[in-house]
Amino acid sequence: MAEITAAAVKAFRERTGLPMMECKKALVEANGDEELAVELLRKSGKKTMENRGGRETEAGRIAIHTDPKTGVTAMVELLCESAPVASTDEFARLIANLAAQLACGPGASTAEELLSQKIAGQPNALQVEYDDLVNKIREVFKISRLYRTTSKCGTYIHHNGEIGVLLEIEGDNTDLARDICMHVASMRPKVIRQQDLDPAVVAKEMEISKEQVKAENVGKPDNILEKIALGRMKAFFEESCLLDQAFVKENSKTVAQVADEGKIKILKMIHWILGGN
Repeated sequence: MAEITAAAVKAFRERTGLPMMECKKALVEANGDEELAVELLRKSGKKTMENRGGRETEAGRIAIHTDPKTGVTAMVELLCESAPVASTDEFARLIANLAAQLACGPGASTAEELLSQKIAGQPNALQVEYDDLVNKIREVFKISRLYRTTSKCGTYIHHNGEIGVLLEIEGDNTDLARDICMHVASMRPKVIRQQDLDPAVVAKEMEISKEQVKAENVGKPDNILEKIALGRMKAFFEESCLLDQAFVKENSKTVAQVADEGKIKILKMIHWILGGN
């Protein structure tokens, strides 16, 4: 039996970040073999976290990465249990690595598929980095959303990592696309254009508008009431549709006008708010 010194336990604790007693127990069980002790800690950590799988994950971060070689862009949402954990450098590094691998690697449609991949130049799969951080922090982590596109994009991540916006575009003005992403983060449109709205929702809103106009304009002809109701729908479209909104950086113009002047066409909008659907 190898002698497990206090210095060896301390060094192993610095390597793993786990409590001293757990480190000592693992080293004793592994007869001083650190690599075996690491594996033992990973296994015991997984068992511990299996019993905590039902915990709520209400904090976390969103990350975006664009591969400078291929232009492929990926966005990932990683949830955890508490805001202090989400704000750590280790958590930020993990989600940055996940987004980078999704963009620069072969792609993945599930969290399991992504975690099984290795970052170029690294000896282990991302699953090892993920499991080691979970084991160290002892909170439930969850990769809740993945998105990857080969289209040209504008992107924006809010400073706290809780809002992410990606716009797929035609055209080369990605700087303007990024500004429009910031607009999306601020104004939160539901869709890009009016025709993207659910017709049933539009019809319901029009019905409400007509009822209000009728009550406020008793005795006026139906064709006049119709025109007034349509005018009031303008506010609904401005609230709901990106292209109808006044651009936040130049509110004398709509987003549609700014995009047209900048020679871009917005094809798709991905707007994530942390923990959303």
